[in-house]
Amino acid sequence: MEVKVISTEKFTSLQYRKTGSGPAIVLLHGFPVSSLLWSRVWDKIGEHNTVIAPDLPGSGGSAGIPNLSMELMADTLKAILDAEGIGKAIVAGHSMGGYVATAFAAKYPDMVSGIAMVHSIASDDIEEKKETRRKSIALIEKGGKEPFVKQMIPNLFSPNSSQLHPEWVQEQIIEGLKVPAESLTAFYNAMINRENHTETLSNAEFPLLWVAGKEDGVTPLDKVIQHSMLASVNFVEVYDNCGHMSMIEQSERLADDIKEFSKYCSNANA
Repeated sequence: MEVKVISTEKFTSLQYRKTGSGPAIVLLHGFPVSSLLWSRVWDKIGEHNTVIAPDLPGSGGSAGIPNLSMELMADTLKAILDAEGIGKAIVAGHSMGGYVATAFAAKYPDMVSGIAMVHSIASDDIEEKKETRRKSIALIEKGGKEPFVKQMIPNLFSPNSSQLHPEWVQEQIIEGLKVPAESLTAFYNAMINRENHTETLSNAEFPLLWVAGKEDGVTPLDKVIQHSMLASVNFVEVYDNCGHMSMIEQSERLADDIKEFSKYCSNANA
């Protein structure tokens, strides 16, 4: 896995990881961690694909940017693909990363050969969810980053995963605590203000893969199923004994499903 950093006129420092060869797949991490979230799957996917795993602005090795939005994060993805000379890619987005993927598809549809929505949906936040995020922002801004992360992370896993693998939970708590408080609040504000992209996917000319966990308390299965009928070509994978973190809880299966989706996309675009 090669770690690379680029700078552009718009973005001072964007870090990403690259491995493998073949059709390009971008792995976009969710909140509140970095591209390391995908570390259990990227080598296997890289057996047949070029894998690009960016640190979204303000996480990992990427510098934060003012007025962060899903559209700006989509622009960072375009900057990375341009730097790599990649004109078209599958974009796999976990949770918040899925929101970035749909924003990217809205801005740069010709650069998308497929989207994998991993525990994610295309709509914007309902008001109740926005208010919950605002309360979390207030807590973090008062110096409560550590209790916020320590309370949030365990809820991302299924009860079975948390009980059998407490080390998975602890690992993600450590990673979440590495993200600066101002980045956490910037990500949440970007989520609060994001656009509804159900129409983007309804009009999509590329296939979609939807991955859902039966025990996902963050992005419930029924919501994913509703959205999984948006595009003209949809693949749906529902994982037993899985919460919001299939790249950790069901890493082998997720890697295989993304690889199979890539094969379909490659044939569809041939």
